Amino acid sequence: MQPSEFPSHLIDDADRAGGDLLIQAAGGSLDVLVVLGSGLADALDAAPDWPEPLTRMRQSDLPGVLAPVGDGHVDELRTYRFGGQRVAVALGRTHLFEGHGPRPVTALARAAHCAGAGKAVLTNANGCLRDWELGDVMAITDHVNLTGTSPFDGTVFLDTTTCWDEELTAILTGVCQRAGTYAILRGPEYQTRAETRLLATAGVDCVGMSTVLEALMLHALGVRVCGMSVVSDLSFATAPTDPSAVLDVAARARSTILSGLAALLSSA
Repeated sequence: MQPSEFPSHLIDDADRAGGDLLIQAAGGSLDVLVVLGSGLADALDAAPDWPEPLTRMRQSDLPGVLAPVGDGHVDELRTYRFGGQRVAVALGRTHLFEGHGPRPVTALARAAHCAGAGKAVLTNANGCLRDWELGDVMAITDHVNLTGTSPFDGTVFLDTTTCWDEELTAILTGVCQRAGTYAILRGPEYQTRAETRLLATAGVDCVGMSTVLEALMLHALGVRVCGMSVVSDLSFATAPTDPSAVLDVAARARSTILSGLAALLSSA
């Protein structure tokens, strides 16, 4: 199968119907999809540079898209006009650890493609494997998929070396404190100390439970992808991971996330 054939293989009627709803909500074809990860759902609330949303809807109103249930994720999708662009912002996402296969996890990505989105900005919270600071934001330059699954079936032989758009990522590296490689595990349990050592030795900088399958799907559909990952847990720390602290630290990083979004949406 050639890359030009990927969309016809991956997109179904529910995706097209979801795209139509997004176009209706945005008042025209989308330009950008933004997914706000753990602890970032309220990042745009009272943000001085962002206008009031054009519309608000439940993500689960889109055919095939499930309501997020993870901590810090909200079943809401907003549309905005920002810098002359139509932007859809999801206040959460669906994860593999919720017991779903990759198809529901990537449903919003497919609907956004059908609505015309040419760019996507994916954000998340991570466990950091480096000597970084809580609240740092990492521009994602590459990924490692350790879920044991793929968003594709059949002969979708996708070239993943260009999954993370170099130009968009370069914009983010000018804003974020860090840049590096993100690995996805299925979860919901956090990694063991042995797994942490293994990942760090393999060159992984941060680890989490999301984002990669969405990025792969968007890339296969021709959408330019970039991402920001918030350091919300230090994996080599001796204290046990506190899920509520993960959300609090991610929320404190919202100023960097907002600066990254502004820089991307202001670019050509």
